[in-house]
Amino acid sequence: TILFDVSRSMNFTSSDGPTKLAYGSYLAACLGYLATKQRDRVGIITFDQDIVTHVPPSAKHFDQVLHTLDRANPERPGQLSAPLHKMAEFFKRRGIVLLISDFYDEPDAIFEAVKPFRFLGNDLIVFHVLDPQEITFDYKDASAFEDLESREQIPVVPDSFREEYRRLVRAHIDTLSSRFSEQRIDYMQVTTSEPLDRALFSYLSSRERLMRVR
Repeated sequence: TILFDVSRSMNFTSSDGPTKLAYGSYLAACLGYLATKQRDRVGIITFDQDIVTHVPPSAKHFDQVLHTLDRANPERPGQLSAPLHKMAEFFKRRGIVLLISDFYDEPDAIFEAVKPFRFLGNDLIVFHVLDPQEITFDYKDASAFEDLESREQIPVVPDSFREEYRRLVRAHIDTLSSRFSEQRIDYMQVTTSEPLDRALFSYLSSRERLMRVR
């Protein structure tokens, strides 16, 4: 089952490249296709601050999964905890759960949100999708930056804030990576500028190595 974040912040792009939503959609479609080739049942749940769409896993639902991804519309703010706790009720048996999000939340809230899936014994795989500028913050000119979730605008002089911003983002990514690893949850951070085939190859190779160790 693919759990796909369709909140407002996923609609961000800093260039002519794909938004985080589009990149996540391609990623989900590819992994769903690979699953169907293994004769696995595939389903999807999209969410923002609540569940938006639910397609239960089935061997015949891949077309519906693609249709759901194609129609995803990032209209509302996001929140992980409430929708993910509600989704956990749909999982009566163990399975592979793929979570795709920009994780625009505090680490403690993120891990509280995914706790029910680990409690139920699911194999949870996490893709953290970010735009390159969300990591590097290489903007030059002073301007107002808008929070896509709250619509709040904040005046920022990039040169005076860049290093602190990078430190905070790096700390966030490192915390997620470390804590997911501690809970034996596969975690991969990808950027929307990374070729999709490279991201998939990197993930599948690392997962194969982890499965050998486990």
